[in-house]
Amino acid sequence: MELLHSPSISTYKPKLNYQNHLFSRRNSKPVDFETIRRKSVVNAAVHRLAAKTAASAVVVEKSTTERCRFEVLSGKPLPFGATATDGGVNFAVFSRNATAATLCLITLSDLPEKRVTEQIFLDPLANKTGDVWHVFLKGDFENMLYGYKFDGKFCPEEGHYFDSSQIVLDPYAKAIVSRGEYGVLGPEDDCWPPMAGMVPSASDQFDWEGDLPLKFSQRNLVIYEMHVRGFTNHESSETKYPGTYLGVVEKLDHLKELGVNCIELMPCHEFNELEYYSYNSVLGDYKFNFWGYSTVNFFSPMGRYSSAGLSNCGLGAINEFKYLVKEAHKRGIEVIMDVVFNHTAEGNENGPILSFRGIDNSVFYTLAPKGEFYNYSGCGNTFNCNNPIVRQFIVDCLRYWVTEMHVDGFRFDLASILTRSSSSWNAVNVYGNSIDGDVITTGTPLTSPPLIDMISNDPILRGVKLIAEAWDCGGLYQVGMFPHWGIWSEWNGKYRDMVRQFIKGTDGFSGAFAECLCGSPNLYQKGGRKPWNSINFVCAHDGFTLADLVTYNNKHNLANGEDNKDGENHNNSWNCGEEGEFASIFVKKLRKRQMRNFFLCLMVSQGVPMIYMGDEYGHTKGGNNNTYCHDNYINYFRWDKKDESSSDFLRFCSLMTNFRHECESLGLDGFPTAERLQWHGHTPRTPDWSETSRFVAFTLVDKVKGELYIAFNASHLPVTITLPERPGYLWQPLVDTGKPAPFDFLTDDVPERDTAAKQYSHFLDANQYPMLSYSSIILLLSSADDA
Repeated sequence: MELLHSPSISTYKPKLNYQNHLFSRRNSKPVDFETIRRKSVVNAAVHRLAAKTAASAVVVEKSTTERCRFEVLSGKPLPFGATATDGGVNFAVFSRNATAATLCLITLSDLPEKRVTEQIFLDPLANKTGDVWHVFLKGDFENMLYGYKFDGKFCPEEGHYFDSSQIVLDPYAKAIVSRGEYGVLGPEDDCWPPMAGMVPSASDQFDWEGDLPLKFSQRNLVIYEMHVRGFTNHESSETKYPGTYLGVVEKLDHLKELGVNCIELMPCHEFNELEYYSYNSVLGDYKFNFWGYSTVNFFSPMGRYSSAGLSNCGLGAINEFKYLVKEAHKRGIEVIMDVVFNHTAEGNENGPILSFRGIDNSVFYTLAPKGEFYNYSGCGNTFNCNNPIVRQFIVDCLRYWVTEMHVDGFRFDLASILTRSSSSWNAVNVYGNSIDGDVITTGTPLTSPPLIDMISNDPILRGVKLIAEAWDCGGLYQVGMFPHWGIWSEWNGKYRDMVRQFIKGTDGFSGAFAECLCGSPNLYQKGGRKPWNSINFVCAHDGFTLADLVTYNNKHNLANGEDNKDGENHNNSWNCGEEGEFASIFVKKLRKRQMRNFFLCLMVSQGVPMIYMGDEYGHTKGGNNNTYCHDNYINYFRWDKKDESSSDFLRFCSLMTNFRHECESLGLDGFPTAERLQWHGHTPRTPDWSETSRFVAFTLVDKVKGELYIAFNASHLPVTITLPERPGYLWQPLVDTGKPAPFDFLTDDVPERDTAAKQYSHFLDANQYPMLSYSSIILLLSSADDA
């Protein structure tokens, strides 16, 4: 009997008692609260269930075929993966330390029956070049899948986990086939049913209809972070294929109307949503790996995000992902992928052998001298990113998604791990000779990490969007300091923290808030970068939604079944006076003002704004700030809520986003100077940067709009401000978050618009304007003759 693979020990569970971790999410203290995420606690019963399932894991019977149905030739060592030609298929896979290799072919019908259809034993003399095993096969590959078996030393202390009974996935496989339907258990309730790679065909074609990269200037982007399944899986989406790539296509027009021109897809590489599968007694349902930050294969699109199921051995998933990209481009929307190269689903030494571990564990993972797994990811293992083999693999993968799948860029999860030295790092290995004083040890942050160097100077990749989540779970925090080669951007976690503090009325943040409005020059200007190197966000998939940010002081994560022990405790949130959704009318009005304040700030800040899915209509997760495990309404976009007539916030967001696009000055290529921007206080040219100041205002010269006056009053007291004098012109109100909809944004089609504007005409005639507490405004100049 041949073991295909064993069930995974859940990698996002810090209480699974991983042994010998040099760093763990539980005992390392990340600098940034985003680095504590996707944490959960699994009780002893789940441990016993995992152990029991592992003992009876999927097995594959030995092939009983007497005669090989394929013509076998030696093959070529490059390119890696399975490559189809008119004459057959070439298979090539790297393994430096394996002593033997076998190519296993499995038909689609044999896969659920756990049978290997054909085994091709590779001759080390004829089928190996250097460290690459290869073979060329001619024959009928219809409905054929493949995997490998490797033999060699099984010695965890030396970093080796070779096991000839295990069939492992090719890291370069372009599609992974296992289950056809999302969330459905395998036979005997198996959470890890058989998996195998798609054998490609030379006839596989996709009609791109002339699709070309949009190549938007990054400074002009408005990014929308979204989850493919969560976007349309709620019944109110009324899509034909809910929860799929095709479902997203059906709803792209919503994003276009919102003013979004770039979507950032949460992980779409193949992962196992059943990895955390366990009963949740709180909600009476089951936990899933919903977010997908636990990659099984980096070349393969998530198969169960497609409507095609198992048809065409995974080709359907590839084509549906391509269709999503093509249709997004038709609407002027770029597509960025959230990629997780910092770790894999194989976890630590207690995890399964799925792919990299069984192929050459000591090469693909960052290991300590006695074989222990470094855990800078907080998820059990750390990908050995700066090893020469691994960094070439990552570059090959990124190139594939750009050239073959037409994506426009990448957001790198826990990207600081990509800057750490590999476990083979030494001067001789890297430079060819020793260097005096070279004391670099495994995991040391590198000033010029080879992987980032390769990506940054790659002729294909340097032309796409590259965004770093510039921290990890080992305490390395690099916001403003990530190695960038002039092209990398960063998720600006400091922007999020400063903006939250100021707008909720915390003293001492007026100066920091002003830096955020300017694109964080304190972080990026000295290093030669631009405002667009800052990806500005107030909310993301981690933490509170925008609505929950103004509704809860404390996390409410009981639905996760972990006694509210998981998730971040310090959210810089404010409930506006009462905890929870049931509150007085006064508190609810204040919350709406605060949501508008946050969104307005995001849209008038230099840099690139990023919106989190659902925030445009005020989606709530009930105060849960760690929803990694919920495949239900908590994480689903609520189209019924979006379409409610009371959803006036959506109107405000759409108008603000499109206003940003109209303004030349709100997406500058350089940091604003005094020639364009002037700071003000309650009176012109007298900004207050004191510790007690809660007021920030500025004017901004705009080549399209003329001049903007933008002000934020984060005080609990109202104020009447004096406006800068502009002879021959009068300031006219455009946006005032202190007013109810639709008067919060005065468009030409607002009923009684002129009447509403004239309510403040006596103030404006005196060059003044009254601001409510916790409010923000945008005023435009108009000719006094037209006023």
